[in-house]
Amino acid sequence: MIIDGHSLAFRAFYALPVESFQNREGQHTNAIHGFLAMLINLLKNESPTHVAVAFDISRFSFRTREYPEYKGTRGETPPEFVGQIPLLQEALAAMNITTIWKEDYEADDILATLAKQGETEGFRVLVVSGDRDAIQLITDEVTLLYPSALGVSQLTRYDAEKVFEKYGVQPAQYPDVAALVGETSDNLIGVDKVGPKTAAKWLAQYGSLDAIIEHRDEIKGVVGDKLREQYENAVRNRRLNRLLTDVELPCGPGDLERKPIDELALRDVFAKLEFKTLLDRVLKLDGETRPAVDGEAPVQDASTTAPPVQALLDEELRAWITRASASSPRGLALSVDVVDGMAVGFGLATSAEAIGVSWIPERADYAPFEEWLASDSPKIMNDAKPQLKAIKRAGLMYSGVVSDTLIAGWLLRPGHPDKDLAALVLRYLEESLPEPDANQLVPVDEPLSTAVEAWYVHRLDTVIAGILDESSAGVLTNIEMPTLTTLVEMELRGVAVNHEQLAELSVQLGERAAELATGAYAEIGREVNLGSPKQLQEVLFEQLQMPKTRANKTGFSTDAASLADLQENNPHPFLDLLLQYRDATKLRQMVETVDKAIGPEGRVHTSYGQTGTSTGRISSTDPNLQNIPVRTEEGRRIRAAFEVGEGYETLLTADYSQIEMRIMAHLSGDEGLIEAFNGGEDLHRFVGARIFHVEPAEVTPAMRNKVKAMSYGLAYGLSAFGLSKQLRIDTKEARQLMADYFTRFGAVRDYLRTVVEQARVDGYTETIFGRRRPFPELHSTNRVLRDNAERQALNSPIQGSAADIMKIAMFSIERELEQAEMASRMLLQVHDELVFEVAEGEWDALSEIVSTRMASAAELKVPLDVQIGRGPNWDAAAH
Repeated sequence: MIIDGHSLAFRAFYALPVESFQNREGQHTNAIHGFLAMLINLLKNESPTHVAVAFDISRFSFRTREYPEYKGTRGETPPEFVGQIPLLQEALAAMNITTIWKEDYEADDILATLAKQGETEGFRVLVVSGDRDAIQLITDEVTLLYPSALGVSQLTRYDAEKVFEKYGVQPAQYPDVAALVGETSDNLIGVDKVGPKTAAKWLAQYGSLDAIIEHRDEIKGVVGDKLREQYENAVRNRRLNRLLTDVELPCGPGDLERKPIDELALRDVFAKLEFKTLLDRVLKLDGETRPAVDGEAPVQDASTTAPPVQALLDEELRAWITRASASSPRGLALSVDVVDGMAVGFGLATSAEAIGVSWIPERADYAPFEEWLASDSPKIMNDAKPQLKAIKRAGLMYSGVVSDTLIAGWLLRPGHPDKDLAALVLRYLEESLPEPDANQLVPVDEPLSTAVEAWYVHRLDTVIAGILDESSAGVLTNIEMPTLTTLVEMELRGVAVNHEQLAELSVQLGERAAELATGAYAEIGREVNLGSPKQLQEVLFEQLQMPKTRANKTGFSTDAASLADLQENNPHPFLDLLLQYRDATKLRQMVETVDKAIGPEGRVHTSYGQTGTSTGRISSTDPNLQNIPVRTEEGRRIRAAFEVGEGYETLLTADYSQIEMRIMAHLSGDEGLIEAFNGGEDLHRFVGARIFHVEPAEVTPAMRNKVKAMSYGLAYGLSAFGLSKQLRIDTKEARQLMADYFTRFGAVRDYLRTVVEQARVDGYTETIFGRRRPFPELHSTNRVLRDNAERQALNSPIQGSAADIMKIAMFSIERELEQAEMASRMLLQVHDELVFEVAEGEWDALSEIVSTRMASAAELKVPLDVQIGRGPNWDAAAH
């Protein structure tokens, strides 16, 4: 078996998602993984006695010397592919598989030479390649295995009969077809109007390309004219696509005999690549082909084939649940088939069994399942939130959800989370999640594929639980899972929103945008598309001759930050009107998005994302309620449309005051900051007094704003240059401001230095509660990536701790309200703020619970200050 290394590695690279395969050092590994998975299957299925993998050294060979345009249309190698081939070759060396390359030749020529030699020496030869030029190597003793369009997981076996069936020619004639038609990927231009069928017809008639060219004057029509005009293209192509069978190589077929792997080297390479399951498969494969060593335990390989789905009901289901729960300490996996937000089926699984439960309440008794669902019996799910909402909509109760593999996977890779079950299965089980045939209709009373998904979830949970460190496992159990069930309730409740107010505001913003556009057109004497970067570039930099902004792919930037800088330094009426127009249209779009999301019951149900950020912060989508401005009049009008619902007395808002700076004081232990917070002083006025050497009462608003910008900026890695731009001050003044700050608050400086250096040693940062965020880029040779990682590492412990505190407060409040059987309920979480609907007569009790639980969510060296507001709408309740 001889394999085209580069060809198959590139196929694997494009078949597997780049973002799902990356080790802790930031090296992408999808091409290596796909190639090795294919190789393992080939070795197992074909059992070759001799194996080699051929590689290209570069794009340059004797062919490019003859025809410099050869393969010239191929783009630059993707940066994510760079570095994967040497690691693949290292893995192959550990597997004791010979790799071959030859200066001035392509891998195809090495394959051709070995195939010819192997056939001569009496071998049966398998050529594995994704290059169609290898078709010419097929003989009675040489077979081609060619990957399908789906990647390298499916290989088609080509012999002479298969080639004729597909192309209508014999294998030896295929290069003649390719020469006439041309090969786009190699930049070999063929003869116009000649396709594979025409070429095959000519070859059937004349026998070879040389004979076709010799008889070219006999071929009629436009296609004959094109052949006569361009036949030299075909001659050149045939000269270049002919594979050499006489390349001088350092080894021959007899030297390629399979040998036992170097297990120590293999473990070392696979540990670096983080290929645990692939390692087990290679060791098992090697164990099957060599005698066991005395005292060596055989390598075990769990089944990767889903068990047949059983359909159980009534007492059979009860008996199975009882038995399976007893044998699965972590519990059964549960998956819910959700259609339009409603549950239509359930899947239950252990590591060995899969049970399907079709949900048709009027046709069966589901009491055993309902009892188990509502019990504290541990349950494992993947992406549980929409499924738990569907369970609630079905009128069912649930309890005991102890793990969500999507969230657990995110805790392992918060910067590059896997998006769904298929991605998780691919990463941690190194398998492809089977997909049902979209054309196959499944009767509604038959068990659904949900049971198979549950089986994969159970296996996933076992693997991920073994990878999670104790700290991250604690975050999953003690923070994320209680938060998950809290978010389920909040999403189902929604919040009342006044459609009339939003509609009126939308009309006003539309009129305002139209007026601003008219004013902008008047300034330049013509109408343009104010949303078109290309037209704005022409207006700003050609017609108005304004200074160029930073360059981008389409010319010069017209984004908000660039135009704000331009207006600051080179004010112009058109630019002022343009910026106002953008604000008005952006707000109107925001208003319309919220308005469209209002349901029939007059409430908006946002979706909260637990895995949408690297720091642990909760995100909001459909609609996004976290981007509504707080300090503008229009933003406040949008918030005013969020009202108290029918049957409730008022809204209550609760907000953490300066939580990130309080966490900074706690983590740094800076006595000055701790003194300010413990004394209940205005932090920024306190800090300003010490930096500017004045009494607190003498700190001006300008001084306070500078200190506030710097205090928060330092926690985000803001440089003196960045601070100068933000405050519109000289860089020298900004640098002096920072120096004065660190002179008075030296512990902050020391902490910020230490946190990055510790992350460089540990490979991650950690919050107060143990949430970890890996930073492999801290060791990157790419300075941009490294600098960016350093800035993120500065703030992750602070922002992540703030996220943890908010989550703990949320589920603690939810739990206490439930225990007290109160009607008041939590509706929204936006940044550091919570919004509640207050039932009649429950204000005092609710405000006490909220204040207490939020203030006690963490034990810091400074108090957590909570501000409470009350009002009929979100804006009025602001504090």
